[in-house]
Amino acid sequence: FWKEKMMEIERYEIRIAGFGGQGVVTIGRILGVAFTVFAGINSVNTQSYGPESRGGACRSEVVLSHAEINYPYVRRADTLIALSAVALDTYLKDVKKGGLLIIDPDAVRVGKNAADQRVVPIPAAAIAHDSGGVKYQNIVVLGALQCLIAEYIDKRALKKAIKATVPPETF
Repeated sequence: FWKEKMMEIERYEIRIAGFGGQGVVTIGRILGVAFTVFAGINSVNTQSYGPESRGGACRSEVVLSHAEINYPYVRRADTLIALSAVALDTYLKDVKKGGLLIIDPDAVRVGKNAADQRVVPIPAAAIAHDSGGVKYQNIVVLGALQCLIAEYIDKRALKKAIKATVPPETF
């Protein structure tokens, strides 16, 4: 079903943003591997982060399409995952009307500025903390994303991509 749905769209854009240490870059890398290697969908993953390894602003983007991708960056995000208030403030303007906005409500508050988006609060840090450590926040977010846009992400491909991308000692 998901591959048939993918063939209906020309381009789907996902932006993940937050602070270094939240797994933002890893989420993008896993999604890119899931789409390209394990699902056979064209995808491009780009990243941007400051010189700080932890605490600095960072962003990861994944563009996917059944067709050739001529421009690798997000223009108008179909989905924004905002794991910090700064990320929301910086990137909300780039989300399509009716787009999906995933936030961690313990870190991000939305108001009328997100009235045009479908806001889904996922307490990823709290769930991760209760399940083995905050360092797994990104995996919680990936699971939520897969459930929310299951028509675009094959669960089996995502699981394979996690195993291929994340060091085995973290399991």
